[in-house]
Amino acid sequence: MYICVYCASSRKIEQRYLDLAAETGTEIARRGHHLVSGGAKISCMGSVARAVRAAGGRTIGVIPEVLRDVEIADTDSDELVITADMRERKGVMDARSDAFLVLPGGIGTLEELFEMWTSRVLGIHQRPLVILDPWGLYRPLRELVEGMYEQGFTRPDVFDAVSWATNVSEALDHIEGVAQPITPTPEELAESID
Repeated sequence: MYICVYCASSRKIEQRYLDLAAETGTEIARRGHHLVSGGAKISCMGSVARAVRAAGGRTIGVIPEVLRDVEIADTDSDELVITADMRERKGVMDARSDAFLVLPGGIGTLEELFEMWTSRVLGIHQRPLVILDPWGLYRPLRELVEGMYEQGFTRPDVFDAVSWATNVSEALDHIEGVAQPITPTPEELAESID
């Protein structure tokens, strides 16, 4: 399975986030999976990719030309895809991935999360989407979405479209299907309307 990991490229974050990324990469490869990432060799992106390769996994890095030097492209990737822009980058990462794992990150990570989350709620894809949040960075996000639901801005299946985990093993268990996706297929939605 190719697991897309969305995570930080910031150089200002605490070491524990880099360690989490490395642990994630090691476990991805240990379980026989491979990585799709944002193609940078710095921060969490670099940590997860190096760990996957060190443990025998394959890495596909996808980076836009404009960020090739800023984020420092991971030229050690087994396959490095250079895209014209951010939209193409996200499209390639989506197309090459069987599942999505979100580690702590910034607004770019949030953008990627929301795109996959929204498309899963809409039934555009049924691939696993997991947020790994051991220290509660995303707790306010979860509370925000709960408030949106309470005020009628989201459907109840918004909660079924994503799994939350507090450790790497739990996150990968969700991805491997221990937690069954509940989001209905378009056919199931049509049946429920009848």
